[in-house]
Amino acid sequence: MDEVLKRQDSGELKRRLKGRDLIGFGVGIIIGTGIFTLAGVEAKSHAGPSVTLSFVLGAVVAGMAALCYAELASSVPTAGSAYTYAFATLGETFAWIIGWDLLLEFALGAAVVSRGWSGYLANLMGLSPEWFGEDAKVNIGAVAIIAVLTVIAVIGIKESARVTNLLVLVKVAVCVLILAVGVFYIRGENLTPFIPAAQPPTETAGTLHQPIVQAALGLEQSVYGIAGMVTAAAVVFFAYTGFEALANLGEETVNPKRDLRVGILGALGVCALLYIGVSLVLTGMVPFTEIDTGAPLADAFDRVGQHWVGALISLGAVTGLTSVMMVELVTIGRIGFAMGRDGLLPKKFGTAHPRWGTPHRMTIAGAVLIAVLAAFVPISELADMVSIGALSAMIIVALAVPVLRKRRPDLERPFTVPFSPYLPIVAALACFYLMLNLDVMTWLRFAAWLLLGLLIYVFYGRKHSRFAHSRFAQNDLNRSTDLPS
Repeated sequence: MDEVLKRQDSGELKRRLKGRDLIGFGVGIIIGTGIFTLAGVEAKSHAGPSVTLSFVLGAVVAGMAALCYAELASSVPTAGSAYTYAFATLGETFAWIIGWDLLLEFALGAAVVSRGWSGYLANLMGLSPEWFGEDAKVNIGAVAIIAVLTVIAVIGIKESARVTNLLVLVKVAVCVLILAVGVFYIRGENLTPFIPAAQPPTETAGTLHQPIVQAALGLEQSVYGIAGMVTAAAVVFFAYTGFEALANLGEETVNPKRDLRVGILGALGVCALLYIGVSLVLTGMVPFTEIDTGAPLADAFDRVGQHWVGALISLGAVTGLTSVMMVELVTIGRIGFAMGRDGLLPKKFGTAHPRWGTPHRMTIAGAVLIAVLAAFVPISELADMVSIGALSAMIIVALAVPVLRKRRPDLERPFTVPFSPYLPIVAALACFYLMLNLDVMTWLRFAAWLLLGLLIYVFYGRKHSRFAHSRFAQNDLNRSTDLPS
């Protein structure tokens, strides 16, 4: 544990961020596809007007997980987030699993968002669908935005924060506009019944695309009702992923003991209020069965004759998705930096740029992977994997809180989770329950990714880990003491 706490001494990142920068980063990565797309998709597909409750349930689970993140981030303020916390509490193997898991979450999330950004830009500016959007054979728009943001992320964390904060101001202003104008077009009949009665889906999907809890219990497929609302909560949890990225910035925060908890909880609170308000306005303006799943908010305002609001929403979507990609690139760099510094990834990834003080090699490597995915692969069907990756990471973090308290009761904790160990245990169970509401195919893909990661760990990471040398040295000592005199 002490070794983990001292990692900053090797390849230290520069401390430049304050609490307001962290809130900006948090809002920047959280508000994106969730508010501009997922609310409409899940209202029409699974929940109806009760999608608002889905966002409430997602916020409650994310809030409990955020409390656990806040305690660990203030106690172990170092790059790597859940990866570092797992290392400090559960050991190297669990740390590798969660680090590998987080790389999947943020890389896949950035690829999905970059393709969405390209499509929004094409609609806003009338660009050619041959190079922009889902129909493009090579999505040049997605690759271009990743390239531009990678340069900014490599140049410096403070520069990334300035760009992100500017984009966040535009995005939040658009969200406030949606609430201010849309509230006058809410119709009570569109919100009744608030939780539509459960019914069979119009198109029956195979078992692989059924929520795993339904498949395991042999239940008939259904949408809407309480089960549909919970399924929607599992999917829209994607909309809350990102607040945990702030914990990766502990080494670059001026006062991590105070600013980390302010940034994490503050960003999550702001985003939850906006999600709940916007989803209520959307389902109140349009019957949920008629919601456009491509551009639900813009279409809703077009239906009531407010076309200028629809145009501003498209602009807000472009800026919103830009900030999401920025923070995901920054996060991938910090997670890979921590893993490289520990030897689980090549050592070159664990070094900071001598001038800019950023993990430039890992940031660039992650950007190349994201760009390849975004250019060639239509990955909308993999979006659920972002949720399952985030939820599994949050389970590890929640369990790490009571474990670390038992192992290191002397550790200074500027912020503590109330009602521990009960609240962390409830948080872990809640995350696992949401995972069970994702479909079977998502679980199979997630298992395949974890298996690949374990193979890399066994054949590379475990042998090259900085802690492997101490293990080998201890084994040599033990063997030497067993030799006959």
